[in-house]
Amino acid sequence: MKSKITNKTLKDLEFDVVLSHIANYCQTDLGKKAVLEIVPIQKKETLIDELHQTNEYLSSFENDNRIPNHQFDEITKEIHLLGVENSFLEAQAFQKIATLSETTIEILNFFKKFAEYFPSLFKNSQKIDYTKEIHESIHKIINRFGEVSDNASAELKAIRKEINSVRGEIGNSFTKALNHYASNDYLDDIRESVIDNQRVLAVQAMHRKKVKGSLLGNSKTGSIVYIAPEATLRLSRRLQDLIYEEQQEIVRILKMLTNQIRPYKSFLEQYQGYLTHLDTVSAKTKYAQKINGLLPKFSHSKKVLFRDAYHPILLEANTKKNISTIPQTLELNQNQQIIVISGPNAGGKSITLKTIGLLQVMIQSAILIPVHERSEVYFFDTILTDIGDNQSIENQLSTYSYRLKNMRDFLRKCDNNTLFLIDEFGTGSDPELGGALAEIFLEEFYSKNAYGVITTHYSNLKVLANELENVTNANMQFDERTLEPLFKLFIGQAGSSFTFEVAQKNGIPFSLINRAKKKVERGKIRLDKTISKLQKERNKLQRTSENLEKEQDKAKMHSDNLSEKESKIQDKLESFQELYDNNQKMLSIGRKVNEMSNTYFQSNNKKKLLADFMKWILMEKNKYVTLHKPIKKTKVQKKKETETKKTIEKELEEVKKEVLVEVKKIRQKKNTLKKQIEKVKADYNFKVNDRVRLPDGKSVGTIDKIEKNIATLNYGMFTTKININQLELVESAKK
Repeated sequence: MKSKITNKTLKDLEFDVVLSHIANYCQTDLGKKAVLEIVPIQKKETLIDELHQTNEYLSSFENDNRIPNHQFDEITKEIHLLGVENSFLEAQAFQKIATLSETTIEILNFFKKFAEYFPSLFKNSQKIDYTKEIHESIHKIINRFGEVSDNASAELKAIRKEINSVRGEIGNSFTKALNHYASNDYLDDIRESVIDNQRVLAVQAMHRKKVKGSLLGNSKTGSIVYIAPEATLRLSRRLQDLIYEEQQEIVRILKMLTNQIRPYKSFLEQYQGYLTHLDTVSAKTKYAQKINGLLPKFSHSKKVLFRDAYHPILLEANTKKNISTIPQTLELNQNQQIIVISGPNAGGKSITLKTIGLLQVMIQSAILIPVHERSEVYFFDTILTDIGDNQSIENQLSTYSYRLKNMRDFLRKCDNNTLFLIDEFGTGSDPELGGALAEIFLEEFYSKNAYGVITTHYSNLKVLANELENVTNANMQFDERTLEPLFKLFIGQAGSSFTFEVAQKNGIPFSLINRAKKKVERGKIRLDKTISKLQKERNKLQRTSENLEKEQDKAKMHSDNLSEKESKIQDKLESFQELYDNNQKMLSIGRKVNEMSNTYFQSNNKKKLLADFMKWILMEKNKYVTLHKPIKKTKVQKKKETETKKTIEKELEEVKKEVLVEVKKIRQKKNTLKKQIEKVKADYNFKVNDRVRLPDGKSVGTIDKIEKNIATLNYGMFTTKININQLELVESAKK
């Protein structure tokens, strides 16, 4: 499905710069390539799933369940060779394949184990078919050094054993010849050398005919000749034959192993694709960590709220320079459909526009964005941009012609699920004529219920924004005293261009500024002055409002502290009161018991003691009954309670009967299903690698071998043999 968000839009918003930053966090070349090819996702369901995967990966950095490493070597070439008949792979290639298989299975098992923590990543992992056959088959043949193992075949083991034996004989033979000719003083002082990886005797030229062997070279001066002893030569030829036989056997083994792995070509393609995707998710996560990116809420209604939003490229650049970045807050909704930002140049209008567009493109490409956690985003089918000087030299179009062509595309593509962003709207032509046309375009976008943000200097657009119900003016704040930009967006009022004030600040003579003022229509100057004055007043009010809010927050905090202290004191008083009452009661009981004890000690009269004690107990009981006297119910209330109880019992009986009928139906279905399952199990033909157990048993084993209806079961710690008729299937072997 072709994306409705064009390459021009992505280029205008510098999306490629973000992708290049993300690509730097990839561990593999395939991952980097995949990241650089990221484009906005067209299906909302797919996008939500991708975002949740990235968000879950990010959460793994904050808990103890770190996702295993997914590093792997690319095997695209090896996968291609597996598809070529009669081809075979080298030993090193098999080592890469085994590592890929083991890494994939480790990660799949991890997500299976922690499915509750990573539901989206687990769901994605369930799409991958896997088998241990690949790496287990390879490890039987290839050792950890990436070489064919001695035990790969009996013939290879015998050849290598003989090679080692012959090499030993060559060494002994050469040493014997060396000692013999050295004792006869035929050798030079260096005694021996190496030519073509072969040990040779360094013989004095005058004695060369006395040494039996093959002449392989001489020194530059000719005083030394290099001779391979005759006995050593014979053994060397035998060694070369054995090495050739070894190579032929290795090729045979590699071909056999290639044919074993060839059926799993689709598995390997899945493995590589899955790990590449995981690499891109990991890279996006690490980039999110760098820019403090998060996943905001997706709004069900048509609403965009970027709260404390940062431009990620600007944020990274400023962080490197140790400069603080000012965030922006902006909302688009049904009541604020289009925002018109005005104000002087270099105030941050364009960067605010680009921040909104870039963050929207990022979130629709499953990249977490640097905003406040209470931000909300919306899924737009189309995002249109007109940013920067779009003069086309190739097509010989002026800036204004190009922009008109762009507006034509806007009008054709714009609908109620579009976000448009236009910088310096209407510029490039006569201000009055261009401004009038810009008004018509704005009205057209408004009527199509599209959402958008535009920047402009045109007064007529500011006025139109004030007249249209769901269009809002905004400006980038300036310090009215220093005329320095504050880079903060204020929604609700148009901005003054501060044209003459900025000119004066930058050293333009006052006389020239006055002459310029005279050339401008008085109405425009008055409008700009009014806007400037309003902006100054609003800044004062805003500062006052901020101070009042701070004072109010302090007062509220103080009030909350007092309320909390009062509540604690009240709780303590109640506790002390309760404790006091309990102590008084215990003292009263103690005094009474003490009084009865003293009477008994003096009279030694048990009957009187028991009588006094029972009398006191009855008195205490009467007090308790008086305090906890049950509420008497009238005959009408009792009758009503009885009737209600009977009604409930009757309803319960009816429900019980209905439930019993349903239970019988369910039992019948279960019995039928049980019989079907038993029939399927009875007809099942067991095979090797099936997971089985004994009837009513809990231990599960794997079938290693079947001979004449007798299966060999492997329980890990031990094996046993049993008739297959006594087995119950747990899980069929994967093909």
